[in-house]
Amino acid sequence: MPENTKKIKVLFVITKSNFGGAQKYVFDLATGLPKDRFDVAVALGGSGILIQKLHSENIRVIPIFSLARDVNPWSDISAFFELWRMFREEKPEVVHLNSAKAGGVGALAARLAGVPKIVFTAHGWAFNEERPVWQRLIIKFFSWITVMLSHNTIAVSDAVKNNTKNWPLIAGKISVIKNGIKEPNFLSRETARQRIFAKANIHIPEKAFVVGTIAELHKSKGLTYAIEAFAKLVPENPNLYYFILGGGEEKERLEALVGLHNLQGRVFLLGFVDDASRYLRAFDLFLLPSLTEALGLVLLEAGLAGLPVVASQAGGIPEVIENEKTGLLVTARDSSGIAQAIQKLVAGHSLAKRFAETLRERVLAEFSLSRVLKDTISLYTRN
Repeated sequence: MPENTKKIKVLFVITKSNFGGAQKYVFDLATGLPKDRFDVAVALGGSGILIQKLHSENIRVIPIFSLARDVNPWSDISAFFELWRMFREEKPEVVHLNSAKAGGVGALAARLAGVPKIVFTAHGWAFNEERPVWQRLIIKFFSWITVMLSHNTIAVSDAVKNNTKNWPLIAGKISVIKNGIKEPNFLSRETARQRIFAKANIHIPEKAFVVGTIAELHKSKGLTYAIEAFAKLVPENPNLYYFILGGGEEKERLEALVGLHNLQGRVFLLGFVDDASRYLRAFDLFLLPSLTEALGLVLLEAGLAGLPVVASQAGGIPEVIENEKTGLLVTARDSSGIAQAIQKLVAGHSLAKRFAETLRERVLAEFSLSRVLKDTISLYTRN
């Protein structure tokens, strides 16, 4: 690139700075855009681990203090003015918005600040979560407004785009760019197991069959049904163990559920684990029992780790897990179905191995980060 050619200034905005799926997406794009073509910064709320990870990669971080607060009119107004002032000062060619609050408030602020290109990535829709109908209708309306105010919206799965098929006046505004990843630096099976078992402060027999989930502890992840499935499985499977890596507001309730079913010593909630995907090879099977899921970056990571997968037939999950080909799908909220699927793979080693191999091939072929970067850059530079 000639030295006198101006770099494209891209400013990512995301509400929270923890390290869930949306934050991983922002991190991968911010660090993956070619440095000779793009000048990148990330504006975010909170003081989470995403900030340290971006700093370690020499990505400039801009704190937006009002984004860290819960949704309410006063904090939203404050966030609007913070973002508007920042857009006016930074003068980015592209603002790339992620998450509902950053999307809605940020799209309006960017429009009024005269940003030439506003991109919003829909990592799923909050109106698909369990809420009162009136709340879902309000959220759906403001989601539509966000798409209208943005020049382009990226849906991370066909399922996410399909949720908008009856929305008016958005023809041509939504593009599907499915999630993609680069292979994590996995720990070996032996090392991962040693560290996971040490975190749980327990000795696990060598012949143990270990099931794992990596997820934030929210109701939408369906972990209640996973624990209830293990209550059915454990009496007949003395070497079966379940580890859940992730923090969230459901932790106390889920721990109480483990106690209610007398699953202490067999089901473990380890809380937040930094770079949790590195530990995937500790598991013999990966379980994702979500009630709603845009696509599931963690499914791609499990695929690259060489694990067989049991997952719920929710949202964009079937775009990764094809039942009886790349894993087993079960109906959401069905603890008996989860138990039967796990039992099938516990008993069928060759079947589990075939699913794992086929899933890894699919992830490598269809869900690369290089494809996501190529398609996203094309969107940034499209007139």
